[in-house]
Amino acid sequence: MALHKKTLLTGLLTAVPALMVVGSGLFKLTGVPEIREALTKAGVIDYMYMLGAMELVFAALFLYPKTMKLGVLLLTAYFAGAMATDLSHGVSPLPPAFILTLVWIAAFVRDRSVFLPTPSVAS
Repeated sequence: MALHKKTLLTGLLTAVPALMVVGSGLFKLTGVPEIREALTKAGVIDYMYMLGAMELVFAALFLYPKTMKLGVLLLTAYFAGAMATDLSHGVSPLPPAFILTLVWIAAFVRDRSVFLPTPSVAS
């Protein structure tokens, strides 16, 4: 029973940030007016479709167990860039920081070796 609860919790912790990233990517790809306005203010409207596609690809890499570490790395770089862009335009970096924090928590729960060294085997 404990294993089932851990699996359910891990799935939930993974699904929440993944759905946030996928939603953001879909909003960019469909050109939601609020997103267009925000990206115009940030000066990156020309990259809206590319940013949306990147979010979808990075979320897929994050969700697939064999590429999860690469997905975490790419999502970290992506959201660090989003925070830098927000800061340079006087916008709060908290939304991308929040999503990135959720990604890190999910990654840590799924595979602690993403952040912690794995013990070496003594020979």
